[in-house]
Amino acid sequence: MLKPAPDAQRDRPATFLFLQGIASPFFSDLGRALRARGHDVRRINLCPGDWLFWRGPADNYRGPREAWGRYLEDYVAREGVTDVVLFGDCRPFHRAARMIAETRGLRVHVFEEGYIRPNWITCELGGVNGFSSLPRRAEEVRALARRLPQPGRAMPSTGDMARRSVWDVGYNLANVLFPYLYPHFRSHRPTHIAAEYAGWVKKFSRRGHTRREAARCGEIYNAVGCDYFLLPLQLDSDYQIRVHSPFLGVEGFMDRVIKSFADTSKAPTRLLVKLHPLDSGLINWRKFARASARRHGVSDRLDFIDGGDLPSLIAGARGVVIVNSTVGMLSLEMGRPTHAVGTAIYNMPGLTHQGDLDRFWTDPTPPDMGLMADFRRVVLHRTQVNGGFFSASAIERAVAGSVPRIESALPDAMLAAARVVREAAERDGELAPVY
Repeated sequence: MLKPAPDAQRDRPATFLFLQGIASPFFSDLGRALRARGHDVRRINLCPGDWLFWRGPADNYRGPREAWGRYLEDYVAREGVTDVVLFGDCRPFHRAARMIAETRGLRVHVFEEGYIRPNWITCELGGVNGFSSLPRRAEEVRALARRLPQPGRAMPSTGDMARRSVWDVGYNLANVLFPYLYPHFRSHRPTHIAAEYAGWVKKFSRRGHTRREAARCGEIYNAVGCDYFLLPLQLDSDYQIRVHSPFLGVEGFMDRVIKSFADTSKAPTRLLVKLHPLDSGLINWRKFARASARRHGVSDRLDFIDGGDLPSLIAGARGVVIVNSTVGMLSLEMGRPTHAVGTAIYNMPGLTHQGDLDRFWTDPTPPDMGLMADFRRVVLHRTQVNGGFFSASAIERAVAGSVPRIESALPDAMLAAARVVREAAERDGELAPVY
């Protein structure tokens, strides 16, 4: 539970401290917008990639990870920080920041990819996913939804995959080329970026083949009216697996699901395993899946694809098994029985299958679509902002929606103090100074 900000801080504008964001100008533009609203904005860069995507003044932390907590404690006290803004709340630097924020009564605004996709990003106070404060009981969801208006339609928010790739390469290339600027920085990614990109090169060289293979599998399934369950994989590096599930990674999860499928499902039902579209191909998950299927005696009933249209695959499946990815939201919205083995915002009675995994193959529980509509309304109003991270128009819309969401968490006195700063700048014929 967040403690209230000290009284001495309430009669002045908020001071926002930005930590690591996604490889995109989004955080830089959001910081500028908050500064223009009259708030103070600070930034700590932790690596060259952070510096590359932040326009304007910033502080730089170049010490070891184990000294980060003490540094941040001193920084927060010295600069009068009231709010912390970060992307993803499970990175080691960010987990330390959340702990410090909790002890000092600071608000933490966490951004992530959208719970609902496409056209939305997540902006949630306190934490996201397993750390989310969204209600976890059906009666709470229904009661809250009754007090909320029907959400408006989202404006399309196109993402430029080529631009996303260029920005990601730029971020990581800066870290590789200038490591001496931040000599102690270690990425939260489990593998070196050079190895990841080598995997991507190999994957792209086979892209035509894997797409044709996935399309052929889909055509066969449709032609024969195949009875199947869908197993969409998450990224092995995903903190939602490592922090918010009983598994250490994809391999353990996949083997557990295949064993359960082998033990209790009945032929001719099949299990379709789908690779995550952003998997670099560094690990041969197809090989692991087939080895697991052989070990458990279901080689003839397992298929593995890298590609395919996810909504179509969900629509045709008897059910979907996941750890806790946002695929679960889509599956539930489409009315498909869904079993989540990890902590997820939507994993509750009335939405996901609550029996054990073994029973799911023979008696999957479909979602209550009325509850799902209420839950979607709550999620949209509490956590989602229309926009995206990877095109100019999407970023502009995301910033425009994020500012009022963030300001809604601030005390009235802070908003009033920010208004005084903003009006003074306007009287002087100047825009409020921006980063």
